[in-house]
Amino acid sequence: MTLHLYDTATRDVRAFVPLNPGEVGIYLCGATVQAPPHIGHLRPVIAFDVLRRWLERSGLRVTLIRNVTDIDDKILAKAAAAGVEWWAHAATHERMFTRAYDALGVLPPTYEPRATGQVPDMVELMQRLVERGHAYTTGPGDVWFDVRSWPAYGELTKQRLEDLNPEPGDGEATASAKRDPHDFALWKAPKPGEPDTASWETPFGRGRPGWHLECSAMAHRFLGEAFDIHGGGLDLRFPHHENEQAQSRAAGDGFAQRWMHCAWVTQQGVKMSKSLGNGLLVTELLAQAPAPVIRYALAAVQYRSMLEWSPDTLDEARATWERLSGFVERATERVGAVPAEEIAKADLPQEFVEAMDDDLNVPAALAVVHEHLRAGNSALAARDDAGARAELVALRGMLDVLGLDPADPQWAAGSGDSRARSALDSLVAAELDARTAARAAKDWATSDAIRDRLAAAGVVVQDSADGARWTLTD
Repeated sequence: MTLHLYDTATRDVRAFVPLNPGEVGIYLCGATVQAPPHIGHLRPVIAFDVLRRWLERSGLRVTLIRNVTDIDDKILAKAAAAGVEWWAHAATHERMFTRAYDALGVLPPTYEPRATGQVPDMVELMQRLVERGHAYTTGPGDVWFDVRSWPAYGELTKQRLEDLNPEPGDGEATASAKRDPHDFALWKAPKPGEPDTASWETPFGRGRPGWHLECSAMAHRFLGEAFDIHGGGLDLRFPHHENEQAQSRAAGDGFAQRWMHCAWVTQQGVKMSKSLGNGLLVTELLAQAPAPVIRYALAAVQYRSMLEWSPDTLDEARATWERLSGFVERATERVGAVPAEEIAKADLPQEFVEAMDDDLNVPAALAVVHEHLRAGNSALAARDDAGARAELVALRGMLDVLGLDPADPQWAAGSGDSRARSALDSLVAAELDARTAARAAKDWATSDAIRDRLAAAGVVVQDSADGARWTLTD
């Protein structure tokens, strides 16, 4: 069986054939770095990390681009409220995301471009769209995509233009000048009170990028006119990905050949997010459990299935991780360490391969892992060293695909705990900075809310003359 993957655009599972033999190009929508990372940010990143690892294990060379949106309305508003430069606010949270990804064993992308670093590419894309009659201006700095100029608009999400809600216009006064309420912003003129540093001069006037434009421009720059897979969370299908596809193809690019979307983390059937007040910050997760336990909990469900989070989720993942890591530790003590090179080249059980080739069916793959775990424990009990070593190699090889090999330096000898502690330090520090800003502004409600949120995660804040300090509860 060859790798089969679901395509959101065609709504079917079909064989994956790269555009260029032996190579795969993936564009993954990354974070808008306006606030600390939460559980909703983690799931798609880990899901596509597993995809990347499986593709590489299958002998393909993967180029993975994951962008950073480091300027938008919310970043500007939150930076102004905190009394800091917008770019400093974005940089602080970008580092927090990076540390969280590192702590959870996510491989770094091939390249991670920032929106603010790709303005020339965005200008070039807008010029192509204007020349082709798919974009227009309504004043200096305001450029819009004309959805009615592109008859295929709505093809990704199978929606008719007449059935869609109009684009809100980002609250701009110029929105009323749009040709059609559904048209969306490619470039936005500065709003009153925004800092001069938050806009760039272009042939269309001074302004800053629209959210959709940046991803199309970056995908074109780093992956070319057409690439294999575009990924992201399920909530990005519309309008973000629909708009990306429309503007890129209207500009003449083949763009993404396949769309993959990761389902949400839910709680009692409701999507978990900070805006809904039910999102778990990475700070809270790392205070509750070791990093590999969190990764296991997020990776163990097939990427297209909703992950229902409950009070038992981490406890169940912890118990499973302890069984897996316990066997690896005992088997290694018994038969000796297995070189990493051997693990990387080991033949994997056929049932595991078939499960992963079936649209990354991780639950079925983990069932094979547990079969070999039982066989390995039986071999140890029978003092069958050859059998125990064979199962150790098979088990570690399969777990390596999931980024969960207990003997990997990422997790071994406490290094995983060290990375998790480093990430937790960074995340809590940002929360305390926000609390300090709130106290300085005499916003006691926000200050108390941050303290209570940290306390709920097991982080105790102590105020002193030298500033706030924190510890974890026992």
